[in-house]
Amino acid sequence: MSDLKFNKIFGAVLGAGLGVMAVGILADSLYHVEQPDTPGFMVEIAEDSGSAGAAQDTGPIIPDFGTVIPAADIAAGEKVAKKCVSCHSFEQGGANKTGPNLWGVMGAKPAGRGTGFGYSDALKAYGETHVWDYETMYAFLENPKGEVPGTAMAYAGLRKSDQRVALIAYLRSLDANPIPVPAPKPAEPEPAPEAEGEEAAAETVAE
Repeated sequence: MSDLKFNKIFGAVLGAGLGVMAVGILADSLYHVEQPDTPGFMVEIAEDSGSAGAAQDTGPIIPDFGTVIPAADIAAGEKVAKKCVSCHSFEQGGANKTGPNLWGVMGAKPAGRGTGFGYSDALKAYGETHVWDYETMYAFLENPKGEVPGTAMAYAGLRKSDQRVALIAYLRSLDANPIPVPAPKPAEPEPAPEAEGEEAAAETVAE
């Protein structure tokens, strides 16, 4: 092989290699990707600050009857009571229907008014330890079968608190001598502000 032919072949190979390098450099400049200092990626998880409090069962919220009963709309309660007229009468001396007459029911013992109505054994047993006061009637109206398991009352209950309060105020009015309204609950005292001296002392200790 002559030197001229060898030089041509060598030049062609060298040119091809330089072309490949040039293409690689150009590609890196066009598609440059910054590599992170630490491989992988971080997943942020939001903290649920209310989960601990939500897990605690504080039980049903009972209204302050000393406040809500005087302010209740008796006419609205009478309107709610119209849902019950197929089973109950409300006038004084009214006849029993599927359910007993409800005149004077507030303050009476469940199944203990002597109306001649055939109360269920469950309500009779309930009446041995309960009176139709505000809290008892409020719970019963919300869920009759939950409050008195075995009761013959088929009504599912009133879910809205304001309707139960209004109905109780109306039932209370169906009496020549309505049961007393309890005194309003005293307002809870606000927490005392932390003294400035205590804050300064705490900061000093922290330093």
